[in-house]
Amino acid sequence: MVATPTSVRTGLVQDDHFLQHDTGKNHPENADRLQAVYDMLEICEYRAHCCRLAPRPCSVDELALVHARGYIAKIADTATRPFACLGADTSVCADSYLAAQLAVGGTLQAIREVWEGRLANALALVRPPGHHAEAARAMGFCLFNNVAIGAVYARRTLGARRVLIVDWDVHHGNGTQHAFERDPRVLFFSSHQHPHYPGTGLYTETGLGPGEGYTVNLPLSKGYGDGEYAALYARLLRPLAIEFQPDLILVSAGFDIHRRDPLGRMRVTPAGFAALTRILMKIADDCCQGRLVMVLEGGYRRDALQESIRAVLGELTNQSHYDYQALAQRAEPRKVDYAVRRCAMVHRRFWNCFAP
Repeated sequence: MVATPTSVRTGLVQDDHFLQHDTGKNHPENADRLQAVYDMLEICEYRAHCCRLAPRPCSVDELALVHARGYIAKIADTATRPFACLGADTSVCADSYLAAQLAVGGTLQAIREVWEGRLANALALVRPPGHHAEAARAMGFCLFNNVAIGAVYARRTLGARRVLIVDWDVHHGNGTQHAFERDPRVLFFSSHQHPHYPGTGLYTETGLGPGEGYTVNLPLSKGYGDGEYAALYARLLRPLAIEFQPDLILVSAGFDIHRRDPLGRMRVTPAGFAALTRILMKIADDCCQGRLVMVLEGGYRRDALQESIRAVLGELTNQSHYDYQALAQRAEPRKVDYAVRRCAMVHRRFWNCFAP
């Protein structure tokens, strides 16, 4: 179905079941962070331009697009216990499996609605997050890899030929990288603080076998802010995406690069998130009829999440139009030039846009 201009809106995946995923006292990835976002939406001026999507639980077969069936059964079994630890940083309650199924299912619904033209774009406000989840291992607060499953679903079910995954979380998306490191149909682009958890994501990690060159990492030292992020995404991601020509763009949207986030040391503000969103929307318009779906990952300070997601929604709904080029001009040249030079040096044998 091709939507008419009056019916095309921004989709919001939102559901109170995500608040039932209890990670334990004082855990940074807690229900309060998402509740704060939902509270903000009640008074957000952009909400009138959005359409709420109530998620469905995904199937085991959909989970198995990325995850081992034995691992899925292990997570399903946690629904019979009041509390369980799956690792040093990842814990669950009896409601967590359903929340994780809904997070994946909501992501898949958003992708289908955007792919089929009923929505202009979408933002999935879900938890638990996903980009650290490996095929058979929970880690980094993540159970199932929402975005990775979404990419495989888009290809196998919807007919997408090529998918671009962008991960701007402060932590490297190890699970997503490993899911596609041999796959030339998925281009994975990650900017992240380094050294930082989980320790992966070096420039030289470029993919394996037929997927070599389709993993692009930007490990950044602490202190990168709005201008640097805008410049790097304009100078590196944009030409890569134009050459790759994706049919769909998925974003692991982590808001822990915010300058006040307790788990990161970056300096991004709501203006920076607006600029990144506008860059991605421009790429989507140029490559894939605007098909863009963002999925919440990190972000652990409530007021920072509220103001950042509000800025993103302003762009997604086209109620604001941030001038990312002006912001990029305020970047510290030394920081930007080093990352651009290092990335281009590694990837120039794979991509014409980086050829000397």
